[in-house]
Amino acid sequence: MAKKRPQTKAAKAQVTNGEIPVVGAREPCPCGSGRRYKACHGRAAAHAVTELVQRPFEGLPGECDWVALRELVPAATVPLTLKDGLPEGVPSVTLATVLPMAWPALRRDDGSVLLALQNDSSSGDLARDLADTLQRALETEPGSPVTPRRVPAEGPRLQELLDPNGDFSPVVHTGFEFWIPESADNSNPEVTASLERANAAAIPTVKLTGVDSSYWCETPDKNHLRWVMPHPEEKLLDALARLHAAGTSSLGENTRLVGSFRAHGLMVPVWDLPTSMSAEDCEKPAAEFAERLAAALATDAPLTPEERRARGGLTNRQVTLS
Repeated sequence: MAKKRPQTKAAKAQVTNGEIPVVGAREPCPCGSGRRYKACHGRAAAHAVTELVQRPFEGLPGECDWVALRELVPAATVPLTLKDGLPEGVPSVTLATVLPMAWPALRRDDGSVLLALQNDSSSGDLARDLADTLQRALETEPGSPVTPRRVPAEGPRLQELLDPNGDFSPVVHTGFEFWIPESADNSNPEVTASLERANAAAIPTVKLTGVDSSYWCETPDKNHLRWVMPHPEEKLLDALARLHAAGTSSLGENTRLVGSFRAHGLMVPVWDLPTSMSAEDCEKPAAEFAERLAAALATDAPLTPEERRARGGLTNRQVTLS
C-alpha cells in the first residue's frame, strides 16, 4: 500500500509584531509560527512588561500604602479618585485588598465599583492589570463581578486613570464584612462561605496614625510592626545599619529590628514586638524612630567596620516578596 503523503497546511499570513493581538497562553500564536502564544510572542511581551515595572505603584498617591495593602494588610479599603471623574451611574470606586471568590472587581447593585488589589498579575505589570480590570468594572452591568482575563500588553496603567492629586487614606478593617452592604441580601452561600474563610484567616492589623505606611499586626507568639518606606534601598540600608550599630534601631524594651521585606521596589523593615505591645503602644516609639532615621539618612559619612557588619546582617535577613 502506498504511503499517504503528509498533508501540508496552507501557510498562515505572517503579521508584524505591532499587529499581534494578545490571546490565551496555550493558544496558537496569531503570528502564524505554529507555536503556542506563551512560547512565541507572548514570552517576549511578558518579558518586556516585567522589565518595565520594578515599582508598579510609583507615581501614585500613597505608593507605600499601595505596597502595604498589596502584600501585608488582610482587610482594607480606600476610596479612589478618577482623573476624569466618575462615569454616569457609578457613585464611587473603592480599592479593596480582596473580594469574595477572588473576583478581580465587583460592580454592585447600586453601580458602585470595588477593585481588588491582591489578585494575581497576568501581565507582570500590576498597574496595567488593575487599570484593565477597573475599566471593565466601570462598564459591567450592576450586580455583576468582573471575571479574570489575560491583559493586553499595551493599555493604560493606573497612573493614567487615577487623579495624581487624589487622597489615598486606607481604612483597615477587622474583617471582610465590607463585602456585603448592610442593605444587601446575605443569602448567597458562596459569598457567605468565602467571608467566613477570609475572616478566619485574617491577622489582626492596625495602621499607625503618627507615621506613614506603618502597620502593627498580632500573631499568636509575638506582634510585629511592618513599615513600608519610600527611601532608596541602599541609602536606607546604610541608615538602618548606623542605627543598629549604635543600638538605637529598636522600638523600646523587648523589641528588635529583625530584617526587612523587599516588595514592588520598596523596602519594608520589620520589628518583633512583645505580645503585650499594642498598636497604640507603638505610636510614640515609632515617631521617635522616624526622627532618628531621618538624621541617619542625612549622614553621608562612610560606614564604620561595625556599621558594615550590621548592614551585612540586615541584608542577609532581607526577603523579597515581589
